[in-house]
Amino acid sequence: MGDSNKPVANRLQSLDALRGFDMFWIMGGKGIFVGLATLTGWPLFQWWAGQLQHVQWHGFHFYDMIFPLFLFIAGISFPFSLSKRTAMNDSKKSIYFHVVKRGLVLVILGILYNNAVKLNLTELRYGSVLGRIGLAWMFAAIIFMNTRLRFRIVWFLGLLIGYWFLLLLFPAHDLGSTDIFSMEGNLSSHIDRLLLPGKLDDGIHEPEGLLSTLPAIATALLGMFTGEFLLSGYLKNKPLQKVFYLILTAITFIIIGKVWDVVFPINKNLWTSSFVCFVGGISLLLFSIFYLIIDVLQYKKWIFFFVVIGMNPITIYLAAKIINFKIATGFFFGGIISVLPETWTPLINGIGITAIDWVFLYILYKKKIFLKV
Repeated sequence: MGDSNKPVANRLQSLDALRGFDMFWIMGGKGIFVGLATLTGWPLFQWWAGQLQHVQWHGFHFYDMIFPLFLFIAGISFPFSLSKRTAMNDSKKSIYFHVVKRGLVLVILGILYNNAVKLNLTELRYGSVLGRIGLAWMFAAIIFMNTRLRFRIVWFLGLLIGYWFLLLLFPAHDLGSTDIFSMEGNLSSHIDRLLLPGKLDDGIHEPEGLLSTLPAIATALLGMFTGEFLLSGYLKNKPLQKVFYLILTAITFIIIGKVWDVVFPINKNLWTSSFVCFVGGISLLLFSIFYLIIDVLQYKKWIFFFVVIGMNPITIYLAAKIINFKIATGFFFGGIISVLPETWTPLINGIGITAIDWVFLYILYKKKIFLKV
């Protein structure tokens, strides 16, 4: 990466931009748009502010796809990384070591993120966003490295259909519920209550639990299918046609997810198979748009803001837990907040914390400091 404001050459720049777009919403973008809704009262902003909240159980809001989109993006990156390492004559053993190490390091970082440095093991929460990304990506990478496309598809379908059948055929009765897809009555939560040490995030349910990691592997595989398609020589000189196929596939997955929702509800907490298809389709659609605009049509001037975020996503995720950016926001923006009406406060806070976070990442970007796991 050079010292200019241009992204790294020979990278899939749409992927860096999309990763940055994804992290923007948890970095401060949510606060900006919730602030706009509070300030203006406009129906459009109020609707979007609602989309920036997680649904309680069944259903979908935009904010529910931030996490799976990141996992999908990690999946896209792997075929490129694998191709590069293979070209450098890295041994299969060293690649396996990298894959497993990355997965386990993310699990450890996730536990630290949830619990800081608590010494009471019974109070630790072991399930985590980073842990889910690490394990799902790791197992998907191992499947990808050891199978051809046909058997990867078999794995993908087997994980989704198998998970559905498991929840359908083996309901949990320990809490007296007869609803097999409720928080109390589903098999995934039941297994976590039985086997997962420490405490669960929702008391009786762990959204990043053991069994629900299986369909998350399919989310990572879907990203790897996308990366492999981009790397392949298929339609090499017809990028617009390649984008058309990506968009067509995305729409197909969205439809499959909505149809499957009728019998297996779209549910992020359970990471249901319908959720994998529906959100996977939206993720692929978003990537297709970014890929078309940035890598095919070469409209890149607008992406720098997102690329700075996308080059250090885990850094800002962890830093937000360790560093109190709200104090810095108060220091730099407190004066503006004090002279404006109270209805402006959420918006200025959202803009302020986004700006502080971005400057922090920009300094790291200019210094070429990137946290790689």
